[in-house]
Amino acid sequence: MAAVEDNRKETRRQRLAVLGSTGSIGTQTLEVVRAWPELFEVEMLAAHRNWELLARQAEEFEPDAVVIADERYYEPLSAALAHLPIKVYAGAEAAAASVVSSGVDTVVSAMVGFAGLAPTLAAIRAGKKIALANKETLVVAGGLVMEEARRCQAPIIPVDSEHSAIFQCLVGEAAQSVKRLVLTASGGAFRDTPLSALSRMTAADALKHPCWEMGRKITVDCATMMNKGFEVIEARWLFDLPGDRIDVVVHPQSVVHSFVEFDDGAFKAQLGVPDMRLPIQYALTFPYRLSVEGAVAFEPALCGGLTFDAPDGEKYPALGLAYEVLEGRYGEGGGCVMNAANEVAVAEFLEGSIRFTDIYKVVRRALEASVSGGGLCPEGPVRTLESYEACDARVRDYVRRELLPEFVIKG
Repeated sequence: MAAVEDNRKETRRQRLAVLGSTGSIGTQTLEVVRAWPELFEVEMLAAHRNWELLARQAEEFEPDAVVIADERYYEPLSAALAHLPIKVYAGAEAAAASVVSSGVDTVVSAMVGFAGLAPTLAAIRAGKKIALANKETLVVAGGLVMEEARRCQAPIIPVDSEHSAIFQCLVGEAAQSVKRLVLTASGGAFRDTPLSALSRMTAADALKHPCWEMGRKITVDCATMMNKGFEVIEARWLFDLPGDRIDVVVHPQSVVHSFVEFDDGAFKAQLGVPDMRLPIQYALTFPYRLSVEGAVAFEPALCGGLTFDAPDGEKYPALGLAYEVLEGRYGEGGGCVMNAANEVAVAEFLEGSIRFTDIYKVVRRALEASVSGGGLCPEGPVRTLESYEACDARVRDYVRRELLPEFVIKG
């Protein structure tokens, strides 16, 4: 290990653009940079609206540029950084423009939701290495993204703990020997909540994840298991396997991060305590492994029992939607419709406007409308960034205008 570390220290530092630097994955990426300043430097930071934390990050890491997507916060951010030689940009397009800089080697794609698609695609087309934490990029446009990655020879290394686990299990294995992938799921905040009580659960309840510290949106997605459905779609594209060869099991201990089954019946799994710094750092340093500062060691003798159960389809109907999307039931734009409707519905739930159980209902209704002449996706193939952007905008408008009034809690 020492020889590997020494070899890496002698090379030029890897220059990072961190999209979503103020979120959970972004802040933990910067923890990795702090731990290994001789290996990494920050070239660009981008955030949605948390300009104060972005300014503090910029003062510490002194990137060449920062981007605040919400233009309302450009002035205070610019003023806060006026004493430093850091370029300050604003607007959704600025992040996509910044990642193609020749000064960037690796793009950590950790923006939340559809907003991550355009800058990630721009980075891929510029041939950058992608450390992918934004699963929505592949949920919405997996075919386009992977086609462009192959064409531009841009490596994509997953950061999600489940996909990182599969990636690690596949190193050195022949792709044709893979029989099945098994993604593990914690079950989210309502794993032990009776089905009959779910409609009464609040946003505060949903945000109490039993294992992981994550952002608000993804934590709610874990509670509905929409997130696991997204991960099934993500795995389909990352590892080029059909949905009927990707399974999900509920694993409350969150120690086994996923399995790979091979044709000879052998299983490989990656295990470890829940700590997102490990998959983040592995994506940045692959094929090398380095110590994770302050990480809690996994002790097999002390972990107790490890249990695995099939997910309850009644309790987690959103998971089934993902398989329906993969089957093509909702056309080429199904993933885009599913994601857009979910983003709107989750935001409304977090505001207390709709019930927890209505998130799934809104998403299903939007998907059904997309194939019943509703015109939610453009006519013709949905295979370009522009067509996905048009579909996303139409779905959001439809959900807000046509569906939400039916579900908004009265009184």
